[in-house]
Amino acid sequence: MIKAVIFDMDGVLIDSEICYLQFDLAFARAKNPDVTIDQLFGMVGASKEDAWLVMEKAVNNGQTWEELRDEYRASVNVFSQVDYRAIFRKEALQVLTLLKDRGYSLALASSTQMEIILRVLNENQIRSYFDQIVSGSQFKQSKPNPEIYQYTAAQLKVAPHECLVIEDSTLGITAAFRAGMTIAALIDDRFGFDRSHADYEIKSLLEIPGILGIS
Repeated sequence: MIKAVIFDMDGVLIDSEICYLQFDLAFARAKNPDVTIDQLFGMVGASKEDAWLVMEKAVNNGQTWEELRDEYRASVNVFSQVDYRAIFRKEALQVLTLLKDRGYSLALASSTQMEIILRVLNENQIRSYFDQIVSGSQFKQSKPNPEIYQYTAAQLKVAPHECLVIEDSTLGITAAFRAGMTIAALIDDRFGFDRSHADYEIKSLLEIPGILGIS
């Protein structure tokens, strides 16, 4: 029996991944005008090192991924330029309200740093819906390591098999799978994500109540 629903943030509550990727593409093309957005798709949902290794390969100008990452951080302030209300999935509010009313414990478990998580939740006025808010920066290893989901379940005082996780990326789905949780994967075919470990594939967050048998 599902007692808790755990949401990822990027790509699930907010359609942020394509937005962030545009900044990555502009940076890459300043180094190598021939870089295409397809070459950077591997950055989406990846750990920081793996993401920047994709950038290093695409740019191919002799700089290491660490050098590229440090230069990007010093010159591009992405988070200050993103309107998180504009990319918020409006249907999320309806779903969160219903789940809360039906007594489900709710959590957010995102690889993003806590400062950005709280900004997204506060700007969209949904922070109060979550019993637990967990950032990947709290752990030594990010997704696909299952620790973030194991920790979140423990904080909610539920067993892993009592959790439904809403994810979109390969790494996030893998993390939830390794944690022994039920997974609903929000379909996003732009980035070639592997959803083979998901128990359900959904086109909209509005399908979550149906998975739980509520309306």
